[in-house]
Amino acid sequence: MAADTVDLCSRLITFDTSNFGGGDSRGERAAAEWVAETLTDAGFAPTVLESAPGRASTVVRIPGTDPSAPALLVHGHLDVVPAEPADWSFDPFCGEVRDGAVWGRGALDMKDMDAMMLAVARSFGRTGHRPPRDIVMAFVADEEDTGAYGAGFLTDKHPDLFEGVTTAISESGGHAVHLPNGTRLYPIATGERGSAWMTLTARGTAGHGSRRNPDNAVSALARVLAELSAHPWPVHITPTVRALLDGLSAHLGIEVDPADPASLARLGEAARLVEATVSNTLNPTMLQAGYKHNVIPSEATGGVDGRILPGAEDAFFEVVDGILGDAVTREFASFAAPVSADHTTAEFAAMAAALRAHDPEALVLPYCMSGGTDAKAFARLGIAGYGFAPGTTPPGFSHWDFVHGVDERVLVDSLAFGVRVLDSYLRTDPRTGSAR
Repeated sequence: MAADTVDLCSRLITFDTSNFGGGDSRGERAAAEWVAETLTDAGFAPTVLESAPGRASTVVRIPGTDPSAPALLVHGHLDVVPAEPADWSFDPFCGEVRDGAVWGRGALDMKDMDAMMLAVARSFGRTGHRPPRDIVMAFVADEEDTGAYGAGFLTDKHPDLFEGVTTAISESGGHAVHLPNGTRLYPIATGERGSAWMTLTARGTAGHGSRRNPDNAVSALARVLAELSAHPWPVHITPTVRALLDGLSAHLGIEVDPADPASLARLGEAARLVEATVSNTLNPTMLQAGYKHNVIPSEATGGVDGRILPGAEDAFFEVVDGILGDAVTREFASFAAPVSADHTTAEFAAMAAALRAHDPEALVLPYCMSGGTDAKAFARLGIAGYGFAPGTTPPGFSHWDFVHGVDERVLVDSLAFGVRVLDSYLRTDPRTGSAR
């Protein structure tokens, strides 16, 4: 399976599935069809569903030995963020295997997990193995934008594909984080901050740029954006973040103040798991107003990206609306509520056991993602989502820096470790803890 995963990851990267946002993408249909062909060759019956021309996802159900058992969804996205070739030291879509790594855009986000999913499915097909429960695998479009053409389309138009599914796993968890004492943490995501992408609009009186204008829309918007950007969001520790902090403190023998950056720094690499999830945040991201230097426009708009912790939604909008007042209005460009899952479940325990089976010294703790995934879409079907795409890297290799970054690559050793862990987990019945 390890060699198969490397080959599959390399091939997937060669599909340029760049997602530019706003409905503009490329390559998703071709990649989805190739995935379907690969699954068909393994003896399964996948379905390719197109939400719009070229925007396709592939879904397959692998039958388990107990059809009455709660089913599991394993989902990965086929699209990637764009890559500017001039910034890279190699072709971003080469998929080359060299120097112990597979190179190219999507290697870590998340064609590595897609390849692991395919490798496990092919192994099941080749050996005739049946997992203890039905496993639905979904290879989806559009995760790197709003998900409307991928997971959103599937949950809205084809919910029957996920009948009986109660739990899902996907990206952004299960990957090794090296701690200051030399041990390894494998954080599993059990929560995601919500996203509120909003367009703010200020309206005023148009006029000549040479005259005083106390009803200037640009000035009103600028004041509001400055205040939003400078707002000191209070610390809000969710149960997931508390479990992570308590576990790290006990393991490292230190006390950590989540409101103090210097204190968080004592966690080493793990500080990145905490620093963006102890409060809500909001950042201005876009501005648009006017058409000529000497004309005061009647309208100015700005885009902001708000991120909301589970349980802190009301407090977030109370602050935003208080700052906007009567001068500026808001409307959603996109909104996805925060989600969370229970880290005390048998499912979490089964993931932890799979990690420890291949790294006996693994410390496994829950954490909250600062961003978001397609888990939010599947949550609309009542499916509890976990970030569990296992992998490992040596100290000093910061895989976070390569996600959406330049010269992205995934280590061959990480793929080999990850597919073994995933295979162990998918063979396990979380109700009993036993593997087949």
